[in-house]
Amino acid sequence: MLTDPMALITDGALGLAAWVFAARLWRARGRLKPALRLWALAFLFTGIAAVAGGVFHAFGDEWRLLWKVTTFAVGIASFFLLIGTDRRLQLVATIELVAYLSWMTVHDGFLFVILDYGLAMILVAVFHPAKKWVLGSIGVSVAGALVQGTQVAIHQHWFDHNDLYHVIQIVALWMLFRAATMSRHA
Repeated sequence: MLTDPMALITDGALGLAAWVFAARLWRARGRLKPALRLWALAFLFTGIAAVAGGVFHAFGDEWRLLWKVTTFAVGIASFFLLIGTDRRLQLVATIELVAYLSWMTVHDGFLFVILDYGLAMILVAVFHPAKKWVLGSIGVSVAGALVQGTQVAIHQHWFDHNDLYHVIQIVALWMLFRAATMSRHA
């Protein structure tokens, strides 16, 4: 029995959006193709995290392993965003990934996911040429995190704080995708 069907739908939509962005970046041509492929991998892992999280929310603790997949996939996505932004961040990205995955092996809190992703996004904002889009994405993600953290909901049972967070994150991902496409012209 589904415990949260709307989370499955909204996380599925988030995952689908991430995979569409990943496919569009993967097919990019030109001098920034290697960097855009790394960003495509970031979107691919974001999609994996979203879909795994949706199944976890929908079916509950019986699928607990999927929560680990979700948290690990977000960390891997952060890694690819960092090295896709600037190769000088490779060592920082690697250290952050190893530390994060080690920590998340024994912890489950979504706060740690937000902190890891937030740190990565701040570094992306510092080094990426399309700063306005990256900063916009950060702002939207912060708004989403506040919605989730304060449990603001449209409806407690049919469209709760998690569902609203997922929809907000689609907008944040789109802005991040725009940053990636703008980097060609920066």
